Amino acid sequence: MSTRHRTRCPYCQKLNTHWEDTEQTEARCRRCRLPLATPTHKKWQAVDPDAYIHPLDRQALQALRSIPGVDTILKKLIGFTSERMYRILFMANSVKVGPEQYAHLDEKLRVVCDTLGMKKPELYVSVSQFGGLEINAFTTGTEEPFIVLYAGLVERLSDIELLAVLAHEMGHIHCQHLLYKAAANTLIYLLASTLGRTPAGALLNTISLPVKIALIMWSHKAELSCDRTAMLVVQDREVVMNALIKISGGVLNNELNLDAYLAQAREFDRNYEEGFLDKMWTLLAAAQSSHPFPVWRISEILKWTEDDSRKGYPAISAQDDTIRA
Repeated sequence: MSTRHRTRCPYCQKLNTHWEDTEQTEARCRRCRLPLATPTHKKWQAVDPDAYIHPLDRQALQALRSIPGVDTILKKLIGFTSERMYRILFMANSVKVGPEQYAHLDEKLRVVCDTLGMKKPELYVSVSQFGGLEINAFTTGTEEPFIVLYAGLVERLSDIELLAVLAHEMGHIHCQHLLYKAAANTLIYLLASTLGRTPAGALLNTISLPVKIALIMWSHKAELSCDRTAMLVVQDREVVMNALIKISGGVLNNELNLDAYLAQAREFDRNYEEGFLDKMWTLLAAAQSSHPFPVWRISEILKWTEDDSRKGYPAISAQDDTIRA
């Protein structure tokens, strides 16, 4: 027999009336679609990015910033290329998320921003990137940042996993990655496309080789910090790791096994640390991609949440509503 319940969503605080039935699927909030069974969801009053930024991200960003005139060079690059191109492209060829369109995504983004104490940026859903189906997301815009989710990702991930992706993208804003991230994305795109042979691509010749190398090397490490942002918002590492597995090739059925993938991640990490050839080929292959390999990202999540020498995983161990360095 069904029982009527009134439950306040731990994420968006909406009061939901629902019927509990043993044969019914998990109860979800009618506004944000996130699970009502979650015991609590912590909202941080203040989060200092220095408290959780990945050390490889910090080191690589410091090395990049140490190059004379790098900020001026990169601002010119993205001012002529990606800043205008992306904003025009997604305003004209995608769906802007709001209360009337993809309302549940709009509410999820609000949950992320409320959790981190941040201003909500614009959010778009797009079917493709320059003709190819994408299962990904990205954030760009140095003046007015905005986030893009590709439709393949929205269809592939669960609601709680989409929350993790949105939190990851907000991490780029929170960690002040956007100038360098936009420049790195532009560099990778121009080098891989016919635009590399246009006047816009000629701008690449004004960027020195050390800047190019530093940008690409840093870009991968920045993703590790944003995975930590996702954990601060979702507060469940299995959700973040499941999202990464689906993006890397997991199909939407019961063949996906998190424990088996974690064993794969630990094996990868062990081979990378112990074998010179494994390390060399990993670095060469990764340099061709805009993101680090999911198995490495999961390995870094495991290290962060299992390392007892740290002060503790902030989403679990913090005693108040702030996360400080």
